[in-house]
Amino acid sequence: MKRIYVVGTADTKGEELAFLADAIAATGAAVSRVDVGTRDATIPVDITAKEIAGHHPDGSTAVLGGEDRGAAVAAMGVAFTRFVQSRNDIAAVIGIGGGGGTSIITSAMRALPLGLPKIMVSTLASGDTAPYVDVSDINMMPSVTDMAGLNRLSRVVLHNAAQAIAGMAARPAPSPDGKPSIGLTMFGVTTPCVTAIADQLRSTYDCMVFHATGTGGRSMEKLADSGLLSGVIDITTTEVCDLLFGGVLPATEDRFGAIARSKLPYVGSVGALDMVNFWAPSTIPDRYRGRLFYEHNPNVTLMRTTAQECRAIGEWIGTRLAHCEGPLHFLIPEKGVSALDIEGGAFFDPEADAVLFEAIERTIKPNAKRRVTRLPLHINDPQFAKAATAAFLDIARQ
Repeated sequence: MKRIYVVGTADTKGEELAFLADAIAATGAAVSRVDVGTRDATIPVDITAKEIAGHHPDGSTAVLGGEDRGAAVAAMGVAFTRFVQSRNDIAAVIGIGGGGGTSIITSAMRALPLGLPKIMVSTLASGDTAPYVDVSDINMMPSVTDMAGLNRLSRVVLHNAAQAIAGMAARPAPSPDGKPSIGLTMFGVTTPCVTAIADQLRSTYDCMVFHATGTGGRSMEKLADSGLLSGVIDITTTEVCDLLFGGVLPATEDRFGAIARSKLPYVGSVGALDMVNFWAPSTIPDRYRGRLFYEHNPNVTLMRTTAQECRAIGEWIGTRLAHCEGPLHFLIPEKGVSALDIEGGAFFDPEADAVLFEAIERTIKPNAKRRVTRLPLHINDPQFAKAATAAFLDIARQ
């Protein structure tokens, strides 16, 4: 039987946790009260902190019994994440917390599949929630008052949260229309290519286009890891440039990891690998003085990658894609990798591009399943979009 997990630190937020769980149970939903505190609980719970702590790789003693609260909170976050990943009876998760509780609970929520209902009622929800939400679908709900005992406002907030999570769990989203979903990556300078690919595939696939701004690539790979994609057309891999050279829209070290883990059909390319993104010119690191820049707008400045940087980018990408065992076809547009990298364009540099292409070809280690094809086209040439579409349809049938 699927249950709504109601999670909090029962040592410090016991009264609120009990109130919230009772409000959800009053809707008729099955509830499990979960304690992620690091001291003795003040209310009865269904799943104890000791049981949660036992899921830590080093055992419960790594979580409980110490004097360092910060270390205990971090360890409990690890344990709770492993705990939720071991369960198959979760209909939804709702958490309450201040700083420590929010950190513990959202770390586990981020590990859950996209689409599973998640609400975090937090004292931190009206500030910068990016560290807690990241690329997940956690709903952050401000508690307004601190959680230091129930009051007339906190009762209303928790009641509303209870109704929200109960409704989500009771009425899940309908199943998709049957078309398989694919992820595509796009930047402004690769828009013509990716738009044309999506137009050609939309009758057969649900095309999800992700803006390659760091969070976009991570969101797409989160979907791949969650089993919600049937393939990826990764035309725009530019986030790697920012990761390697200090740009403001970086990938993480796990870029392409979901492709390797999922073995999904994958078509990749070199879109916008000619640029590193910075904010206004005044924010650019001093070490890049004298480089070639392009002002995309007053708040975004692009820096052309050098041949040496392109070699590092190509080797980074190729080395990671070499670990992919699923069907993979990487396409190289020999006449330019972005709208700026075209004859007469601000970033046109065939020599740097040639170094990039060689590095990818060399390190990707082509084989029967992992192909690399050079095309005498620009990335935004309509014929390149047709070639990418055909390549994906070919490997999707394998």
